[in-house]
Amino acid sequence: MTQVSILNSKVLVLNKLWQPIEICSVRRAFCLLYLRHAQVVLKEGGSFYTFGFEEWKDFSQNSTANADVIRTITYKLRIPRIILLLIYDRFPPREVKFTRRNIYIRDQNTCQYCGRKLDSQNLNLDHVIPLSRGGKDTWENVVCSCVPCNLRKGNKTLAEAKMSLIRKPKKPTWRSFVKEGLVKIKEESWKDFLDIAYWNVELEQS
Repeated sequence: MTQVSILNSKVLVLNKLWQPIEICSVRRAFCLLYLRHAQVVLKEGGSFYTFGFEEWKDFSQNSTANADVIRTITYKLRIPRIILLLIYDRFPPREVKFTRRNIYIRDQNTCQYCGRKLDSQNLNLDHVIPLSRGGKDTWENVVCSCVPCNLRKGNKTLAEAKMSLIRKPKKPTWRSFVKEGLVKIKEESWKDFLDIAYWNVELEQS
């Protein structure tokens, strides 16, 4: 891997209670470590160990493990895969923001009219009930659409365009977004924190 791709790779973030709350880049993780807002979590021989920035730097010099590293002029830093926040002990807000990106995620980059899965740049957003016909900017009225389907539907209702949705759009739950985003990343060192039973218990609570 190049240094840039390493810095952009993923790190699991735990809150102070050792609960997974998000994913950040290696670049962001190093900033949090350097500012003493977080520590590296490493599992060795069935036990978990934590390292501050200086401790992690020293550990990196002596490490013989086959791991990705970032090299500076004077030292190297082993890439952390899990970091622990030292202050934050909550879950992030459980509201999924109504954004273009999150609609693409909810609809899995799939046109909700023809079922084609495309890259984000080849998708549009469509109002099921057009704005000019009283439709709203809501989770229940906005879906992913490929360009041909978007042009075909235009300013018409589904009945007028003789089109149908492959699934009824609805507001996604925070739990489904977090669980899907974390579990689909196959990082071996994360598995202790991504147990399905854990997610079913913790994230169902109001």
